[in-house]
Amino acid sequence: MKLVLAEPRYFKDSISIISELVTEATFKVGKNGLKLVAMDPANVAMVNFELFSSCFTEYTVQEGEEIAINLANLKQILRRAKSDDVLTLETTEDNKLKIQLKSNTTRSFSIPTLEIEHKEQRVPDLTFPINIQTDSATLAEAIEDVSVVAESVTFLGKKDQLSVKAEGDLSKAFIEIKSNERTIITTESEDNSKAKYSLEYLKKMISGGKLSDNVTIYFNTDYPMKLEYKVTDRVLLSFILAPRVDND
Repeated sequence: MKLVLAEPRYFKDSISIISELVTEATFKVGKNGLKLVAMDPANVAMVNFELFSSCFTEYTVQEGEEIAINLANLKQILRRAKSDDVLTLETTEDNKLKIQLKSNTTRSFSIPTLEIEHKEQRVPDLTFPINIQTDSATLAEAIEDVSVVAESVTFLGKKDQLSVKAEGDLSKAFIEIKSNERTIITTESEDNSKAKYSLEYLKKMISGGKLSDNVTIYFNTDYPMKLEYKVTDRVLLSFILAPRVDND
Protein backbone atom coordinates (compact mmCIF):
# COMPACT_ATOMS: atom_id res chain seq x y z
CA MET A 1 0.00 0.00 0.00
CA LYS A 2 1.21 3.47 -0.89
CA LEU A 3 -0.93 6.56 -0.41
CA VAL A 4 0.27 10.10 -1.17
CA LEU A 5 -1.54 13.20 0.08
CA ALA A 6 -0.68 16.71 -1.10
CA GLU A 7 -3.17 18.16 1.42
CA PRO A 8 -2.22 16.43 4.68
CA ARG A 9 -4.55 18.52 6.84
CA TYR A 10 -7.61 16.40 6.03
CA PHE A 11 -5.92 13.30 7.44
CA LYS A 12 -4.02 15.11 10.19
CA ASP A 13 -7.06 16.99 11.56
CA SER A 14 -9.34 13.96 11.28
CA ILE A 15 -6.97 11.73 13.26
CA SER A 16 -6.52 14.46 15.87
CA ILE A 17 -10.30 14.58 16.38
CA ILE A 18 -10.92 10.82 16.23
CA SER A 19 -8.10 10.05 18.69
CA GLU A 20 -10.00 11.99 21.37
CA LEU A 21 -12.71 9.32 21.21
CA VAL A 22 -10.96 6.14 20.04
CA THR A 23 -7.56 4.75 21.09
CA GLU A 24 -7.01 1.92 18.58
CA ALA A 25 -8.72 1.48 15.23
CA THR A 26 -8.58 -0.52 12.04
CA PHE A 27 -8.40 1.34 8.74
CA LYS A 28 -9.87 -0.38 5.71
CA VAL A 29 -8.20 0.62 2.47
CA GLY A 30 -10.27 -0.09 -0.62
CA LYS A 31 -10.64 1.22 -4.15
CA ASN A 32 -12.77 4.19 -3.04
CA GLY A 33 -10.63 5.37 -0.18
CA LEU A 34 -9.49 4.96 3.39
CA LYS A 35 -12.26 4.14 5.87
CA LEU A 36 -12.57 3.77 9.62
CA VAL A 37 -15.62 2.83 11.69
CA ALA A 38 -15.06 2.58 15.44
CA MET A 39 -16.81 2.81 18.79
CA ASP A 40 -15.41 4.63 21.79
CA PRO A 41 -14.46 2.36 24.74
CA ALA A 42 -17.68 3.23 26.61
CA ASN A 43 -19.87 2.34 23.60
CA VAL A 44 -21.50 5.77 23.73
CA ALA A 45 -20.21 7.19 20.45
CA MET A 46 -19.38 5.87 17.01
CA VAL A 47 -16.99 7.46 14.51
CA ASN A 48 -17.35 7.01 10.75
CA PHE A 49 -14.43 8.40 8.74
CA GLU A 50 -13.71 8.29 5.01
CA LEU A 51 -10.82 9.87 3.15
CA PHE A 52 -11.83 9.47 -0.49
CA SER A 53 -9.37 8.15 -3.07
CA SER A 54 -9.85 11.41 -5.05
CA CYS A 55 -8.11 13.22 -2.17
CA PHE A 56 -4.82 11.42 -2.92
CA THR A 57 -2.28 12.26 -5.63
CA GLU A 58 -1.12 8.62 -5.63
CA TYR A 59 -3.31 5.75 -4.51
CA THR A 60 -1.88 2.23 -4.76
CA VAL A 61 -3.63 -0.49 -2.74
CA GLN A 62 -4.27 -4.18 -2.77
CA GLU A 63 -7.95 -5.00 -2.58
CA GLY A 64 -9.27 -5.00 0.98
CA GLU A 65 -6.12 -4.07 2.94
CA GLU A 66 -6.61 -3.45 6.65
CA ILE A 67 -4.25 -1.67 9.04
CA ALA A 68 -4.75 -1.50 12.80
CA ILE A 69 -3.02 1.45 14.46
CA ASN A 70 -2.68 3.10 17.85
CA LEU A 71 -4.21 6.51 17.07
CA ALA A 72 -2.29 8.36 19.79
CA ASN A 73 1.00 7.30 18.19
CA LEU A 74 -0.24 8.29 14.73
CA LYS A 75 -1.51 11.63 16.01
CA GLN A 76 1.87 12.50 17.55
CA ILE A 77 3.63 11.98 14.21
CA LEU A 78 0.97 13.80 12.18
CA ARG A 79 1.33 16.82 14.47
CA ARG A 80 4.74 17.27 12.87
CA ALA A 81 3.16 17.69 9.41
CA LYS A 82 3.30 21.21 7.98
CA SER A 83 0.76 22.59 5.52
CA ASP A 84 3.23 22.40 2.61
CA ASP A 85 4.32 18.81 3.34
CA VAL A 86 3.47 15.96 1.01
CA LEU A 87 2.37 13.07 3.22
CA THR A 88 3.03 9.47 2.18
CA LEU A 89 1.59 6.44 4.00
CA GLU A 90 3.16 3.11 3.17
CA THR A 91 2.97 -0.36 4.68
CA THR A 92 6.20 -2.34 5.04
CA GLU A 93 6.92 -6.06 5.08
CA ASP A 94 7.83 -5.99 8.78
CA ASN A 95 4.30 -4.89 9.78
CA LYS A 96 5.03 -1.20 10.17
CA LEU A 97 3.28 1.86 8.82
CA LYS A 98 5.82 4.21 7.30
CA ILE A 99 4.91 7.90 7.33
CA GLN A 100 6.93 10.31 5.22
CA LEU A 101 6.67 14.12 5.35
CA LYS A 102 8.37 15.84 2.44
CA SER A 103 8.83 19.52 1.66
CA ASN A 104 12.25 21.19 1.77
CA THR A 105 13.32 18.25 3.95
CA THR A 106 12.26 14.61 3.96
CA ARG A 107 11.29 13.19 7.35
CA SER A 108 10.37 9.55 7.80
CA PHE A 109 8.70 7.84 10.75
CA SER A 110 7.40 4.33 11.32
CA ILE A 111 4.97 2.91 13.83
CA PRO A 112 4.00 -0.73 14.40
CA THR A 113 0.69 -2.02 13.12
CA LEU A 114 -1.36 -3.86 15.72
CA GLU A 115 -2.86 -7.30 15.97
CA ILE A 116 -6.22 -6.47 17.45
CA GLU A 117 -9.23 -8.71 17.66
CA HIS A 118 -11.26 -7.28 14.84
CA LYS A 119 -14.97 -7.07 15.49
CA GLU A 120 -16.34 -5.41 12.40
CA GLN A 121 -18.31 -2.29 13.22
CA ARG A 122 -21.21 -1.35 11.01
CA VAL A 123 -22.79 2.06 10.83
CA PRO A 124 -26.38 1.55 12.02
CA ASP A 125 -29.25 2.36 9.68
CA LEU A 126 -30.96 5.19 11.54
CA THR A 127 -33.95 7.25 10.44
CA PHE A 128 -34.32 10.88 11.42
CA PRO A 129 -37.42 13.09 11.03
CA ILE A 130 -35.34 16.27 11.27
CA ASN A 131 -32.01 17.48 9.98
CA ILE A 132 -30.38 20.86 10.36
CA GLN A 133 -27.68 22.13 8.02
CA THR A 134 -25.83 25.04 9.57
CA ASP A 135 -22.43 26.65 10.05
CA SER A 136 -19.99 24.56 12.07
CA ALA A 137 -19.26 27.69 14.12
CA THR A 138 -22.96 28.15 15.01
CA LEU A 139 -23.15 24.65 16.50
CA ALA A 140 -19.77 24.98 18.23
CA GLU A 141 -20.76 28.26 19.88
CA ALA A 142 -24.04 26.78 21.11
CA ILE A 143 -22.26 23.77 22.63
CA GLU A 144 -19.63 25.96 24.28
CA ASP A 145 -22.36 28.26 25.64
CA VAL A 146 -24.40 25.50 27.31
CA SER A 147 -21.30 23.71 28.63
CA VAL A 148 -20.81 26.68 30.98
CA VAL A 149 -23.81 25.59 33.07
CA ALA A 150 -24.24 21.81 32.77
CA GLU A 151 -22.83 18.44 31.68
CA SER A 152 -25.67 17.52 29.33
CA VAL A 153 -27.63 19.40 26.70
CA THR A 154 -31.14 19.09 25.33
CA PHE A 155 -31.86 19.60 21.65
CA LEU A 156 -35.38 20.67 20.66
CA GLY A 157 -36.22 20.69 16.97
CA LYS A 158 -39.21 22.00 15.05
CA LYS A 159 -39.73 23.12 11.47
CA ASP A 160 -38.41 26.68 11.85
CA GLN A 161 -36.12 26.53 14.89
CA LEU A 162 -33.49 24.48 16.69
CA SER A 163 -33.26 25.16 20.41
CA VAL A 164 -30.29 24.10 22.50
CA LYS A 165 -30.70 24.25 26.27
CA ALA A 166 -29.01 23.14 29.45
CA GLU A 167 -29.77 23.41 33.16
CA GLY A 168 -27.33 23.18 36.04
CA ASP A 169 -28.10 23.32 39.77
CA LEU A 170 -28.56 27.08 39.65
CA SER A 171 -27.86 28.23 36.11
CA LYS A 172 -29.61 27.82 32.77
CA ALA A 173 -28.65 28.43 29.16
CA PHE A 174 -30.98 28.60 26.17
CA ILE A 175 -29.91 29.17 22.56
CA GLU A 176 -32.31 29.62 19.63
CA ILE A 177 -31.11 28.92 16.10
CA LYS A 178 -33.70 30.11 13.60
CA SER A 179 -34.17 28.80 10.09
CA ASN A 180 -32.54 31.32 7.71
CA GLU A 181 -30.16 31.54 4.76
CA ARG A 182 -27.36 30.03 6.89
CA THR A 183 -29.45 27.40 8.67
CA ILE A 184 -31.73 25.05 6.74
CA ILE A 185 -34.10 22.91 8.80
CA THR A 186 -35.77 19.96 7.06
CA THR A 187 -38.55 18.09 8.87
CA GLU A 188 -40.63 15.09 7.86
CA SER A 189 -43.02 15.26 10.81
CA GLU A 190 -45.24 17.84 12.48
CA ASP A 191 -44.08 16.54 15.86
CA ASN A 192 -41.24 18.29 17.64
CA SER A 193 -38.08 16.30 18.36
CA LYS A 194 -36.42 16.40 21.79
CA ALA A 195 -33.38 14.53 23.15
CA LYS A 196 -30.58 14.95 25.67
CA TYR A 197 -26.89 14.27 25.00
CA SER A 198 -23.54 14.34 26.78
CA LEU A 199 -21.63 17.60 26.43
CA GLU A 200 -18.32 15.84 27.14
CA TYR A 201 -18.70 13.94 23.85
CA LEU A 202 -20.21 16.80 21.85
CA LYS A 203 -17.33 19.10 22.74
CA LYS A 204 -14.95 16.59 21.13
CA MET A 205 -17.15 16.08 18.08
CA ILE A 206 -17.59 19.76 17.20
CA SER A 207 -13.86 19.84 16.42
CA GLY A 208 -15.06 18.50 13.05
CA GLY A 209 -15.43 22.18 12.21
CA LYS A 210 -11.68 22.13 11.46
CA LEU A 211 -12.54 20.09 8.36
CA SER A 212 -15.67 21.76 7.08
CA ASP A 213 -17.39 25.12 7.58
CA ASN A 214 -20.74 23.33 7.56
CA VAL A 215 -22.31 20.59 9.65
CA THR A 216 -25.51 18.57 9.34
CA ILE A 217 -27.24 17.64 12.60
CA TYR A 218 -29.68 14.72 12.67
CA PHE A 219 -31.65 13.65 15.75
CA ASN A 220 -34.99 12.35 17.01
CA THR A 221 -36.81 12.11 20.32
CA ASP A 222 -34.78 10.06 22.83
CA TYR A 223 -32.76 8.71 19.91
CA PRO A 224 -29.13 8.88 18.80
CA MET A 225 -27.77 12.05 17.24
CA LYS A 226 -25.69 12.10 14.09
CA LEU A 227 -23.28 14.92 13.24
CA GLU A 228 -21.81 14.99 9.75
CA TYR A 229 -18.89 17.06 8.44
CA LYS A 230 -18.16 16.61 4.75
CA VAL A 231 -15.92 18.09 2.06
CA THR A 232 -17.00 16.84 -1.38
CA ASP A 233 -14.50 14.41 -2.96
CA ARG A 234 -12.17 14.87 0.01
CA VAL A 235 -13.35 13.73 3.41
CA LEU A 236 -16.34 12.62 5.47
CA LEU A 237 -16.31 12.59 9.26
CA SER A 238 -19.52 11.71 11.05
CA PHE A 239 -20.38 10.81 14.63
CA ILE A 240 -23.30 8.95 16.18
CA LEU A 241 -23.95 9.74 19.83
CA ALA A 242 -26.29 7.79 22.12
CA PRO A 243 -28.88 9.85 23.99
CA ARG A 244 -28.77 10.36 27.73
CA VAL A 245 -31.80 8.96 29.51
CA ASP A 246 -32.87 10.47 32.80
CA ASN A 247 -33.33 7.98 35.64
CA ASP A 248 -36.06 9.94 37.35
